[in-house]
Amino acid sequence: MNYFPDEVLEQVFDFLKQNKDKNAVSLVCKSWYKVERYSRTRVFIGNCYSISPERLVTRFLRVKALTLKGKPHFADFNLVPHDWGGFVHPWIEAMLKSYPGLEELRLKRMVVSDESLELISVAFKNFKSLVLVSCEGFITDGLAAIAKNCSYQLTTLEYYNSLGRLDSVASGDFVFSKSCVHLGPICLALDCCRVLRELDLQENEVEDRRGQWLSCFPDSCTSLVSLNFACLKGEVNSGALERLVARCSNLRSLRLNQSVDLGTLNKILVKAPQLVDLGTGSFARNETFAAYNKLLRNVVNCKSINSLSGFLEVIPGCLAPLFPICSNLTSLNLSYAPGIQGIDLISLVERCTKLQRLLILDSIGDKGLDVVASSCNELEELRVSLYGGAVNGSVTEEGLVAISTGCPKLHSLLYFCHQMTNAALITVAKNNPNFTHFRLCILDPNKPDHVTSQPLDEGFGAIVQACKNLKRLSLSGLLTDQVFLYIGMYGENLEMLSVAFAGESDKGMAYVLNGCRKLSKLEIRDSPFGDSALLADVGKYETMRSLWMSSCNITLQGCKMLADKMKMLNVEIINEKERMEEITDDKKVEKMYLYRTLDGPRKDAPDFVSTL
Repeated sequence: MNYFPDEVLEQVFDFLKQNKDKNAVSLVCKSWYKVERYSRTRVFIGNCYSISPERLVTRFLRVKALTLKGKPHFADFNLVPHDWGGFVHPWIEAMLKSYPGLEELRLKRMVVSDESLELISVAFKNFKSLVLVSCEGFITDGLAAIAKNCSYQLTTLEYYNSLGRLDSVASGDFVFSKSCVHLGPICLALDCCRVLRELDLQENEVEDRRGQWLSCFPDSCTSLVSLNFACLKGEVNSGALERLVARCSNLRSLRLNQSVDLGTLNKILVKAPQLVDLGTGSFARNETFAAYNKLLRNVVNCKSINSLSGFLEVIPGCLAPLFPICSNLTSLNLSYAPGIQGIDLISLVERCTKLQRLLILDSIGDKGLDVVASSCNELEELRVSLYGGAVNGSVTEEGLVAISTGCPKLHSLLYFCHQMTNAALITVAKNNPNFTHFRLCILDPNKPDHVTSQPLDEGFGAIVQACKNLKRLSLSGLLTDQVFLYIGMYGENLEMLSVAFAGESDKGMAYVLNGCRKLSKLEIRDSPFGDSALLADVGKYETMRSLWMSSCNITLQGCKMLADKMKMLNVEIINEKERMEEITDDKKVEKMYLYRTLDGPRKDAPDFVSTL
């Protein structure tokens, strides 16, 4: 293939969709490295401190889409300090010089300032998509800048005038300079525009001071395809929202926040019957019977909706107008709808016979999961989350077994439950051997099999043995080193493992590191693993993205030894309780975050973070 021109190789490499395949291609030879360097337009960086922004723009020259992650995953459980880091602004500054054609930016667990959002809005002229997941640091002023500057159209006259290519305008006649005379009169019919297509805000911490950011979309904005602001808590200008929806005829996904009432929703559905993904606002306000009847008529006309979410506030008995579209739904998200319970919940779910994805609260109970199992035979992904932080969950192993029996296509599971048994997990493993993601959280983290009082080793062992393509696993319940032996033996494709309150000795962690050859992320909290486990196979960390350990038995001395042996790793000690100089070598480390890097210690670490 070295005899093929670079242009041909670029076309061949375009067929490689996985980042790991593209990375492998770049290592074959210098010519392939060069081709891949120039042809790569989409980049994924799983840790914003693994490389520097300067290294990114030097390595890849034509990036149009960047996905960037910041804080460790345990930040979702409030285990990472609020001001740990993960700032996006240095990346924006580097890219505005090297990637003026950037079109997409997807950020997760990053600190995003209003200044950064404003810079994005003015620096990248072809910008089309902004997705922020679990980010913080900005208010709706930054969103207003995105709305205002990423969505406007210029007439041809305004465009050429801005470029200095319009010599004069007299009596309505356009006089172009020689540099553009070749365009001819057809250019008069064209508009120059910036077209924001996607603004997706998921679970962000956003302060809304004004409630008017939606009004900043100019009247010429007609390009939106996806708009999600369900996580915002502030009021919304209903008139501005309705006009925006009416203008954007290609809008397919719209997720509203709880301030949007039923009256506004009715008006939106009339103006956007083409919606495919709908996130409702609030059903809890004092609405009339006529308003619900109107909703029923409007919903019937929305024949394309196959994804439904929202119900942030809801009153009993108000969901009947949505029943006509239930038979078309493939995705239903009720994870933020604590008001939907009992017969209302069951009546809704049993009509969704084509569901492939269901996110729900554990208040559904085992009986409700029986209904899911009998009605939703196409289900592929199920998430049962904890309702209101309750100590005692409402679902048990009975509901999980029912789901595994009725939903043979299930391959992704997140399940918060009150209790579990080995027999149930073994049954689930037999019924659903196609699991790729299996996350089980028992509310009492040390609870054994409640029937036999035995550890849950055999149950989880059955899962990893039967599910050959398992990539992500979260453990819970009373567990010994035996379960880690099973994971090391059978978790050949495991990429991410989360452990809490599990294990007996250092052997458990060693089994995992020695056996799981594709392991990328390992997260451990409140477990007995110490320095021996940490140092048993340090070479493994070179192939992993990160290791998180908190409330374990590792010491400062062990972390120092690891840092001395592995110069390509950053070993961060996170200690908020006392200063670093007060910690002796034999003292346990509160939190340790280890990750592979090409650029050494980061420069923005706060005082409570020390890099060894």
